[in-house]
Amino acid sequence: MDVMPLLMLVAGSAAIAGAARRTPVPAPLLLVAAGLVASYVPGVPAYTLDPGIVLPLLLPPLLHTAALDSSYLDLRANVRPVALLSVGYVLFATLVVGYVAHLLVPGLPAPAALVLGAVVAPPDAVAATAIARRLGLPSRITTILQGESLVNDATAITAYKVALAAALGASATWIHGIREFTVASVGGIGVGLVLMVPIHWLRKRLREPLLQNTLSLLIPFVAYAAAEQVEASGVLAVVVVALHLGHRSWQVDFATRLQEAAVWRMVAFILESTVFALIGLQLPVVLRGLGAYGTGRALWYAVAVFLAVVAARYVWVFPATFLPRALSARIRTREPDTTWKAPVVVGWAGMRGVVSLAVAFSIPVAAHGQPFPGRNLILFLTFTTVIGTLVVQGLTLPPLIRRLRLPEPDPAAVTLAEAQAQSEASAAAEARLEELLADERNVLPQPLADRLSAAMERRRNAVWERLGAVDERTGESVDDTYRRLAREMIGAERAVFVELRDARRIDDEMLRTLLRRLDLEEAAAYREESAG
Repeated sequence: MDVMPLLMLVAGSAAIAGAARRTPVPAPLLLVAAGLVASYVPGVPAYTLDPGIVLPLLLPPLLHTAALDSSYLDLRANVRPVALLSVGYVLFATLVVGYVAHLLVPGLPAPAALVLGAVVAPPDAVAATAIARRLGLPSRITTILQGESLVNDATAITAYKVALAAALGASATWIHGIREFTVASVGGIGVGLVLMVPIHWLRKRLREPLLQNTLSLLIPFVAYAAAEQVEASGVLAVVVVALHLGHRSWQVDFATRLQEAAVWRMVAFILESTVFALIGLQLPVVLRGLGAYGTGRALWYAVAVFLAVVAARYVWVFPATFLPRALSARIRTREPDTTWKAPVVVGWAGMRGVVSLAVAFSIPVAAHGQPFPGRNLILFLTFTTVIGTLVVQGLTLPPLIRRLRLPEPDPAAVTLAEAQAQSEASAAAEARLEELLADERNVLPQPLADRLSAAMERRRNAVWERLGAVDERTGESVDDTYRRLAREMIGAERAVFVELRDARRIDDEMLRTLLRRLDLEEAAAYREESAG
């Protein structure tokens, strides 16, 4: 097996994603554009999306890392809008896009048109998370977009299976569709609930970080495969397990959390970069299959489907936002600050992604000895919809948000809340320390007892110091200066350890032990700086 094409894809995608951080263009858009250009460069291998790889091997870790970064409590507080988008909107978009395609494309049967509708209905988890993270959207909008993109793939894949069964001539009624959706959703959630407790129990008892991280990498694939094995939704199983593990992550060993966070950041970066590059690289594949439709006519269909996708989202989002508030005083009380700006942003943030393309490529080439009706056109329309939403909506979303002047979190208020939380925690730690030192089994020399008190006081004061005055000469707060000097001291210690190793006064094993201690201290300082 020639691994060079795969290495080229991963390395090139990572390099472009890294370069995108120095430009105002979001990385997903730059990666898609690079893929489009590279697909016609002589010598570049032909990369074809294989649904047998994307769905069971790429989708689970992407969903897992997105769910780990989500807030279970925030999602629970916004379950109504998330459900309306992830279930209601996906089914609505499936019907609208399918109806438009059936009317527009001569000879395209209604079931095949609904297959197209289901394929392009779900906004993408990776695209939504990447764009929202970069733009710094208000927390509630970000939560709604993330929650929608975590769950909507399950709805779309189930709708796709029902429409595909109808297109293949199987008996697919409304009752059948509702039953399949219920089995997939309830089964997926059930599998997740069954797995999450023993997996978390095992994570808490494994003390070896390497074993912990190996388990962490296997979890999304195990959850997905277990659910799919019983014909339930693997997507929902992965999300349920990841939300539980993220919500309970504080119970896991600190060394595991440090390593796990680094591992999943790397995995997410590589997969997200590769996925968006793969989208652009599919252009030659979808163009080759157009056949009798012709590029010009197919482009006209593509524009119509893109407009139907965008219009359907707004037609759904605005009533789904304001109608429940008009009918329920409880919702009005719970969501008093909802304005027209929020649904405008949510409506325009419906970028599609690799899941749509992967599902489209899974459409069988033939059914009962006959070519699947409109398969090549469905592939093309899915591709153009994904590209259109990523480019058009992805490029215009940042200026739209700036133009709307959405309220941003007050940094001072955020820091004040953090300081108050730290103050309460430090008071509890101080009381606990006094209680422990009162026990004769815990007697410490005074310098060591003072060191514990000083470390606690340092944590208590660090956040308050960020609210203090800034030094005009350096532009730093007192806390900024403290962290910088701490890093300089750690750097000096590190240099001495290396010199001692080079002089053969300590061996490499001792060097690694000493450097790890410094690395943990520097990592803690870095996290404090990032939070500030």
